[in-house]
Amino acid sequence: MRKFCCVLLALLPMSVFAYPIDVTKKIDGVSVDYTASDVDADISSIQLSNYGTNDALCSVIFTNGPESPRRRTVTVPAGKSTNTTAKFNRAIIKMRIALACAPE
Repeated sequence: MRKFCCVLLALLPMSVFAYPIDVTKKIDGVSVDYTASDVDADISSIQLSNYGTNDALCSVIFTNGPESPRRRTVTVPAGKSTNTTAKFNRAIIKMRIALACAPE
């Protein structure tokens, strides 16, 4: 019985799963790529990488169900990367991110 309980406790961290992240992007005239990730149960993050020669002005809107959307505006210098995060009051079930970038 003890071995069974130990195995169950060992498998407990494997039962944690990440929430799905949907990203819609509208990128005009810049070479920006993104990587979205979950930081915690109530925090989401997106990394923006600018591969072009012009600085990019990006607007990121994080939406988590019934809570009000979180809007972040960030400038991504040419050849650099930047991270943007949003924290919510409730645990995230499904994250929707709207990304819009244009030359600065």
